[in-house]
Amino acid sequence: MFTIIILQIVGVALLYVGAEGLVRGGSSVSLRWGLSPLFIGLTIVAFGTSTPELVVSIEAAADMHGAISIGNVVGSNIFNIAVILGLSALICPLKIHRQLVAIDMPILIGVSILFFLFFLDFQVSRLEGLILFAGIIVYTTFSLIYAKKQYKKGIELFDEDDIPKPTRSITMDFIFIAGGLGALILGSHFFVEGSIKMARLLGISEAIIGLTIVSIGTSLPELATSVVAAFRKEADIAVGNIVGSNIFNILSIIGIASLIHPIDGTGIGTIDMLVMIMTALILLPLMRTGFSIKRLEGVLLLFVYAGYLFYLWPK
Repeated sequence: MFTIIILQIVGVALLYVGAEGLVRGGSSVSLRWGLSPLFIGLTIVAFGTSTPELVVSIEAAADMHGAISIGNVVGSNIFNIAVILGLSALICPLKIHRQLVAIDMPILIGVSILFFLFFLDFQVSRLEGLILFAGIIVYTTFSLIYAKKQYKKGIELFDEDDIPKPTRSITMDFIFIAGGLGALILGSHFFVEGSIKMARLLGISEAIIGLTIVSIGTSLPELATSVVAAFRKEADIAVGNIVGSNIFNILSIIGIASLIHPIDGTGIGTIDMLVMIMTALILLPLMRTGFSIKRLEGVLLLFVYAGYLFYLWPK
C-alpha cells in the first residue's frame, strides 16, 4: 500500500512539474515568435493547466481502462466547481465576469449535456470524439475573436501578469517543453498504474477511483492556482479558468482520448453524469445573484461534493 501511495504522489508531482514546464516553454517560444499575450493566455496557458487530465485520460484509454479515463473528466468537472470554487469563495467572495454568465456557462452546460447524450451507451466512439474535438476548435476560435474585441475596448478578461516571461534562450525554451512533456508522460504512467493497483487492493471499482482519487489528483494544479488567486483577491480570474477548464476537459480531453482509442466507460453511471451537469446548473444562478459567489454559496457547493462522496462510498 505504501509503495502505491508513493507511486501516485510521484505521479502527481511529475504531472504538476510537467504542466508548468510545458506552459513556461510554450509561452516563451510564442512570445519570441511575436504572438500576443492575449493569444497565449487563452490557448497555451489555459490549455496547459489541463494537460495532467489530458495525458492521464489518454494513458488510461489506451490501456483499456476507460472507466478511469471518463471518471477522470467527470470527477474533475464536479471537483472543480464544487470544491475548488467552494473553497475559493470561502476565502474571498468571487467576482464574476458577465461574459461567463452570458456565454461560457451556457456553453459548459450545453457541452455537458452533449457528452451525457453521447455516453448513454457507456461508450464514446471515434465519431463522437471527432465532434467533441471540433467543438474545442470552434470554442477556442470564438474565444480569441471575442477576447480581441474586448481587448480593444479596454476590457481585460485575464491578468497578463500570469503569462510566463521569456527564458534566456530558445534552447532553454525547448528544454522546458521537452522536459515538461517527458514529465507529463512519465507522471501519467505512474499515476494511472498506482490508481489501478489501489483499486484492486481496496476491492473497489476503477470507476470510483477515476471519479475520486484520479480526478482530485489531476485537479491539484487548478486547486492551488485558485486558492492562491483567492488569497490575492483575484478570484474572478480563477472562476474563468475553472469554467474554461471544464469545457476543455469535455471537448478536448474526451475528444482526443476517444480519437486515439474508442472509450468504454462501463462503471460510470448515469447519476455521475447527472451530478456533473447539476453542478454546472447550480453554478449559473449562483453567478447571476449580484455577479458574485458568496461565502455561504461556497459552503453550499462544498456540501454538494460531500453528498456526492457519500453516494460513492461503498455500501
